[in-house]
Amino acid sequence: MTFYSRGNENDVIGFEELRQLIFSAMDKLGDKKRVLALPPDFTRYHSQAGIITTYLYEYYKNSLTDILPALGTHSAMTDKQLDIMFKGVPHNLFRVHDWKNDLTTLGEVPGEFVSEVSEGKVNYSWPAQVNKLLAEGRHDLILSIGQVVPHEVVGMANYNKNIFVGTGGKEGINKSHFLGAVYGMERMMGRADTPVRKVLNYASDNFAKHLPIVYILTVVGKDEKGKLVIRGLFIGDDNTTFEQAAALSLKVNFEMLDKPLKKVVVYLDPSEFKSTWLGNKSVYRTRMAIDDGGELIVLAPGLKEFGEDKTIDSLIRKYGYVTTPEVLKFVEENEDLKNNLSAAAHLIHGSSENRFKITYCPGNLTKEEIESVNFGYADLNSMMKRYDPEKLKDGYNTMPDGEEIFYISNPALGLWAFKERFNN
Repeated sequence: MTFYSRGNENDVIGFEELRQLIFSAMDKLGDKKRVLALPPDFTRYHSQAGIITTYLYEYYKNSLTDILPALGTHSAMTDKQLDIMFKGVPHNLFRVHDWKNDLTTLGEVPGEFVSEVSEGKVNYSWPAQVNKLLAEGRHDLILSIGQVVPHEVVGMANYNKNIFVGTGGKEGINKSHFLGAVYGMERMMGRADTPVRKVLNYASDNFAKHLPIVYILTVVGKDEKGKLVIRGLFIGDDNTTFEQAAALSLKVNFEMLDKPLKKVVVYLDPSEFKSTWLGNKSVYRTRMAIDDGGELIVLAPGLKEFGEDKTIDSLIRKYGYVTTPEVLKFVEENEDLKNNLSAAAHLIHGSSENRFKITYCPGNLTKEEIESVNFGYADLNSMMKRYDPEKLKDGYNTMPDGEEIFYISNPALGLWAFKERFNN
C-alpha cells in the first residue's frame, strides 16, 4: 500500500517540510527495534536520499542499526563522501556491499519467463540475489530510499532495482544489464513497464514478500533558476507507489524536443563522474535526441578510468565501445565477456551505433586511451574555454560565432529525446 503520495511538476518540497513528512510516515509504521536503511551511494547524491537518511537517523536513533548504501558494482563510499551526503550520521552505522561475496539468493526467475518478456532475445533464468544483511539481519523494517528518474537498464530507476541491483550480486546484475541492453535502450528509457522491471517485479512478488521493505521515493527536478528541488515524495511498499513516482518523473525529468540536435555539450561534475561507467550517462540519456551525423561533446574534468571495477575497466579497454552486433559477437566468441555481461551491456550503452560522433574531453586520461576505446578526443582546457559551463545555460545556446549547441549540466537528472524517435 501507499503510505504517502504527493507531487506535481510545479511542486516544491522544502527540507523542513520533507523532515515532517518523513517523520509522519514513520509514525504510521509504528515502533521498530531494528531498522535497515538502503540509500544510494554518492553517484546518486542529487537524489536527496542523503538528507532523508539523516532524518531517519534523527527519527529512529539507536533503532537504526544498519545503513547499507546500494552500491551495485560501484566503489565503496569514502569517509569524505559519507560526511557530505549523510551529515551527522555516525560512520559506524555504514556497511559496505560486496557484490561478489556478501549474497544470498532468494529465488530464481524461470528462463521461460525471462525469454517471454524479452521477446526471445535472452533465455536464461535470473537469480534474485540480495545482500545477506537483508535476509539475515533480523530487521523489522527495511527502508529503501532513492530517486525515480529515467534509466538505461530498467527504464525508470529505483523501487526494487535498489534491492536486486543496488544490493544484488554479480550474476543478477550482469544478466539484468544485458537483458536491458539487447532489448534496446530506446525501447526502455523513460518507461516504467519494461522487461527488466517485469523480472524484478516477479522476484519481488514471488521471493521477497517476507522482507519488511518500504520504499521512500523522490522525484527531483530543477526550478527556473536551475536549482535542484524535490517535486515529489512517494512512500509505500508496492508497485503502485513506484508507478506514481514514475509518472511524475516522466513529466519532470523527460525533455521532449521538436527537432533532433546537431551538437550536444554535456558537463560531468568531477565530484560525481570519474569513470565512463558513470559518465556515459551523457551518451545514453541524449542518444534519442541527437541527429544522425551529429556530435556529443563530453566535458569530463574528473575522468580517470573507464570502469570502477578493475575487471570491467580492463574489458572496456580490450573491446572498446562498438556497435551492438559487434558486442554480441564478442560475447559469443570470448569467455571473459560472456562471464561479465554487465560489461558487455555497458559497451552497448556507450555506443552511438556509428550514428553520431562522441568526443570525450578527459581530465585524467590520455588521447591514446580515449581513442583506444573508439571515442573521439579533444583537449579539455581548450574545450572548457569554448564551452564554459559557468556561462552556458541548460538547453539551447548560441555561441559568439553563431554555432548553436544544446547544453546539459548534469545528464543524471533527465532524459532527452526527439519526439519522432521516442514515439517510434
